[in-house]
Parts: sequence; structure tokens; C-alpha cells
Amino acid sequence: MRTISFLAALPALALVACGEPASDADAPTPDGTEDAMPVEPDGGIGDGAAPLDADGTGIPAALHGRWGLVAADCTSTRGDAKGLIEVDGQSVTFYESRATLDNVAERDGDSIRATFAFTGEGMERTRDMALESAEDGAALIRSEYGEGAIPEPLRYVECPSEGEA
Repeated sequence: MRTISFLAALPALALVACGEPASDADAPTPDGTEDAMPVEPDGGIGDGAAPLDADGTGIPAALHGRWGLVAADCTSTRGDAKGLIEVDGQSVTFYESRATLDNVAERDGDSIRATFAFTGEGMERTRDMALESAEDGAALIRSEYGEGAIPEPLRYVECPSEGEA
């Protein structure tokens, strides 16, 4: 009798085996929580936004990147991009010099005014400099103050990222 019951159940088991396989995406994670959000190499959350400045004292993330006085500064392969600057959380790198953040006077999410320590071109100097995002982030304005400062603000355009060029 048991053999007959078992044989009668076989067609039902065969039908169940023909169903759609379970997807790994539908399976819960070992700790029962949902899948984590993707993380970018810079520690961001995968949304493409610039990372937040961890301690709120450096150059704002909205100003980070490569900027050129003219578009050709962004694409030069000959090493002659004299109008190119690269901004990160603590410094601004120019063609032949580097300005390292020293004392912050004013700062918000898209601008900073601070004293920068310049090195390069065989000299060391300190400069009061401001960086400000403009044109919805497509431009950067650099101004200097005090003796020996550039007379007018300089406008830089954002360089496309390496994959967009």
C-alpha cells in the first residue's frame, strides 16, 4: 500500500519540479536584511554625487576636480595645459605650483576663502584665496586678495571626466 501512495505522489512532485527556479535576488541575505546599496570607490553611496567632506574643514567637494581656463587646458596631451588646476580636499595644483589649504576664513558647501601655502617655481609664499562654484557647478571662480594678488577673478570651466573626453 505504501508503494502505491508513493507512486501516486510522483506526478505531483514532477509538476512542482517544473516550476520557475527561485531567484537569488529574491532570497533574503543571511542576516535577514535587504541588500546593501552599492558603494563607489571614493566611499560614496553609488548615486554619482561627490563625497561629503568628512570633517567639514577642507575644500568643499563641490569644488573638487579638474578645471581649465580654456577648454584646451582640459584636453592637452603635450603637458602644456598652463591654465589647468586640480582641486582636492586639501590643495589646488597648478601647472608649476601647489597651494595647500592653511587657515579657513569662510566656508560653505560650494565656496571657500582661506589662506593657502604655495610652493613651486622655486618659491614659497602665502596667499589669501577664494574658490567659488558658479553656473550650477559648471564653472569655478578663483579670486586672490592682498599684496601681489591677481587683479581680477579667474573663471575656470569644468573639465570632462576621463571617460567623457
